[in-house]
Amino acid sequence: GGSDAVEFPIKFTPKKPGCYHCQIILKSSYDIRVYEIECVVNADQADAQLEFLIPAYQTVTQEIPISNLSNEDWRFEAILEGQGFHGPPVINVPVGGTVPYPLTFKPIAE
Repeated sequence: GGSDAVEFPIKFTPKKPGCYHCQIILKSSYDIRVYEIECVVNADQADAQLEFLIPAYQTVTQEIPISNLSNEDWRFEAILEGQGFHGPPVINVPVGGTVPYPLTFKPIAE
């Protein structure tokens, strides 16, 4: 026999980053079906580069602004790789807010 699957194309065009929810209700005289859809949209440019130029054994801290344009609070866990880098392991960014992440670099050699 043939497949009972029916394609149901959906077009989604978000205007900004965020978390979008959608509910699709299909009704017939015999059946009701509800489909929940959640789409998470990230900003176009998530990559960034920082350059630190300081004397050995000195310390410099760069605050990296983290902006939350979504409609949910964010909780980030920071994983730092590389010798001499330090920062808080967790950062919370409320809805609509911007919180600076303080990244510190203290080189132990040239």
